[in-house]
Amino acid sequence: MKKIVIAIDGYSACGKSTTAREVASILGYRYVDSGAMYRAVTLYFLDHHIALTNPKEISRALSQIHLSFHINKHGLNELFMNGINVEKSIRKMRISENVSPVSVLKEVRSAMVEQQRKFGKDKGIVMDGRDIGTVVFPNAELKLFLTADIQVRAFRRQQELLERDKLVDLNTIMANLTARDRIDSQRKESPLVKAADAIEINTTHITLDEQVDETVRLALWKMITKKG
Repeated sequence: MKKIVIAIDGYSACGKSTTAREVASILGYRYVDSGAMYRAVTLYFLDHHIALTNPKEISRALSQIHLSFHINKHGLNELFMNGINVEKSIRKMRISENVSPVSVLKEVRSAMVEQQRKFGKDKGIVMDGRDIGTVVFPNAELKLFLTADIQVRAFRRQQELLERDKLVDLNTIMANLTARDRIDSQRKESPLVKAADAIEINTTHITLDEQVDETVRLALWKMITKKG
């Protein structure tokens, strides 16, 4: 079967990354978490006190950031920045609270989109984010757009943080998600919107296994019917 590009967009805490990771594993595809890339840039900007209002400073900082994904001994994809594993650092609340202002910057988006397109040049990739089907891979063979109720999303994010021994109030998480939704949907550069040809999946009342099964089913159909 022909290899394809699978683009999964949607709101935070809808299960995008977990679904994409599982689907990639089942299909033997490469998985790329685009959101992790923006989180890594945010981490670098915070640690190096980069002024978000200074284009030259931003461009200089971006030239110093080198990202790569590596599979660990447990088979999980982890992000490295300048040779250092930053997977745990980029999942902290301070990154969640600052990633949207960083990701709206034109210079940042241009740099990340360029890298993301390189990752998918040979197809056989599953990538999740907010502009994968609209900007990064507008010709992706399969595009999905995930949504879910805000309270369900907040609870899921809280559980993710608890697994990392981080207890965060549910209302705090909900406020963070609401703010990110607003910023991501209203930004000028690559706003979060559903691609016209994307299939919407509401994950509020379905299990992760059901999300994965449906995505694999759709992917296999696209792979079988792909021409060329």
